[in-house]
Amino acid sequence: MTQPSLPELLHAAVTAVGGTERPGQVAMAEAVAEAIDDGAHLLVQAGTGTGKSLGYLVPALAHGERVVVATATLALQRQLVERDLPRTVEALHPILRRRPEFAMLKGRSNYLCLHRLHEGVPQDEEEGLFDQFEAAAPTSKLGQDLLRLRDWSDETETGDRDDLTPGVSDRAWSQVSVSSRECLGATKCAYGAECFAEAARERAKLAEVIVTNHALLAIDAIEGAPVLPQHEVLIVDEAHELVSRVTGVATGELTPGQVNRAVRRAAKLVNEKAADQLQTAAEGFERLMELALPGRLEEIPEDLGYALMALRDACRTVISAIGSTRDKSVQDEDAVRKQALASVESVHDVAERITHGSEWDVVWYERHEPRGGAAYRHSGASLRVAPMSVSGLLREKLFTDRSVVLTSATLKLGGDFNGVGASLGLGPEGDDLPLWKGVDVGSPFDYPRQGILYVAKHLARPARDGDRKDMLDELTELVQAAGGRTLGLFSSMRAAQLAAEDLRSRIPEYPILLQGEETLGELIKNFAADPRTCLFGTLSLWQGVDVPGPSCQLVVMDKIPFPRPDDPLMSARQKAVEEAGGNGFMAVAATHAALLMAQGAGRLVRASGDRGVVAVLDPRLATARYGSYLKASMPDFWYTTDRNQVRKSLAAIDAAAKQAD
Repeated sequence: MTQPSLPELLHAAVTAVGGTERPGQVAMAEAVAEAIDDGAHLLVQAGTGTGKSLGYLVPALAHGERVVVATATLALQRQLVERDLPRTVEALHPILRRRPEFAMLKGRSNYLCLHRLHEGVPQDEEEGLFDQFEAAAPTSKLGQDLLRLRDWSDETETGDRDDLTPGVSDRAWSQVSVSSRECLGATKCAYGAECFAEAARERAKLAEVIVTNHALLAIDAIEGAPVLPQHEVLIVDEAHELVSRVTGVATGELTPGQVNRAVRRAAKLVNEKAADQLQTAAEGFERLMELALPGRLEEIPEDLGYALMALRDACRTVISAIGSTRDKSVQDEDAVRKQALASVESVHDVAERITHGSEWDVVWYERHEPRGGAAYRHSGASLRVAPMSVSGLLREKLFTDRSVVLTSATLKLGGDFNGVGASLGLGPEGDDLPLWKGVDVGSPFDYPRQGILYVAKHLARPARDGDRKDMLDELTELVQAAGGRTLGLFSSMRAAQLAAEDLRSRIPEYPILLQGEETLGELIKNFAADPRTCLFGTLSLWQGVDVPGPSCQLVVMDKIPFPRPDDPLMSARQKAVEEAGGNGFMAVAATHAALLMAQGAGRLVRASGDRGVVAVLDPRLATARYGSYLKASMPDFWYTTDRNQVRKSLAAIDAAAKQAD
């Protein structure tokens, strides 16, 4: 029997999801099939509208080996599991003569824990457990959330937090979930047979396609205890996010609140001497943290070194003491013990990592705005440690024994794949192992005809925290010319708030929504519903907004989003590149900005009928030497610095949209 051809399979899948075949999608599917067949690695840039999920799912399903698909956002995981995979599997079934199973798998804390729900939460202040449902007033928001969770536990099949709508607060969820460290394990737990997290793992073991998130992929790579079943092919979608997600998972943190929580949890389970040793170490650490000034610690100060060694040693004593004592007076002792151990071990591990000191780690103090949360009740400071780079880790853990396909609308920065490749642990293309190649399959959109890139060259260069009255004047005029319809992307929350306040008083006829005043989903829904409305915000809007049509015809960036000069991790990375003889600014700061600008500009054209302007209110994009690198990372819009021309174009686009309405 002849094998079905890839174009035949792709055609069947595209028809099933009601899409149209695009040349870029065909090119992508062929490149993915070739990489999988050769056991090679592929970076594939596929512009918005290419239909990239089918571009990788079809060749992966046709190959017949087990595949893990890791994505960054919940929206894409949902789209894959609820829409793309079911339809594709059905469409390919008659041709492939098999129906591959698929499953979703996330980290344990994403699933409802039946033990926590029914037995209660180990309580910090008193012995034993407390019933969180009794403790929370039924009229409070927390009480209502918990009652809803209890009802939901009877009807949910997955126990997956993301299947609960509307959602609940993090505080409510923490009462009914456990981390992998706190979990008793299926064999020791009275609810092991019904456990949602265990059921998800069992489904994943039987599935041919497993959909997960970048965080679980990172945990699988870093922690050495495999969470994902053995697989031959890994597809990373939204791959531009992978490095920051892996860095997040590999970052350790210590706060006085967290250390005090560990002290309280362990106190009942160990002898007085061990408990006192940990209490004393915690007090010493807290005193130091009260004086901590934000910034990088290139050398660990002597007093901090002593405090961390005292913490580490006290944690060790407590860990071995918890292991050797039993106390029948503690209700549901196993759960209490497991939670205490998890708390103490996480303090021990971070203290040990910083004390041990690695030239590959960056250590810094961070101060937080005081807010009522338990973690910051004692002091608004935390001590953090993160890897200088995750490229070596990714190179070793990700690319050794499987074929990896990484895809996103933004992987080519400044015109090639080498910058993103290097951040992932891949040498320059065609160099050294692991072998990889980059393919750009283009976009179905006609960017030069659909969009304009306008740089406000006449504005003053933005100074750090300087007054930008000229920028606000320009922004006001652009919003008026566009008739609202504006997505404002700002480099800081403060800048977004100032702009929103200023424009609300200047042009009250255009409603301005501000990130943080509502949930992101609600804001995007309201923005899409009314063309006169504008939406202002910061980082997550640069890459999370998908509003095709006339509601988003002007995307404004207040300035080039370089990392803050006082960002300890970014400045350490920049310095390391310079010490190795490279250009730190281009390798770190400019690459960071290019990725965000490419993502931000990608918010404008989401469908073939979209028209509009991306306006950058920072003259450096037109005047600085690195400007051409940043522009080469963005879609190929028609480029101008003529302010009158842009106002006319926006007014014409607005008039056409009103007429079509």
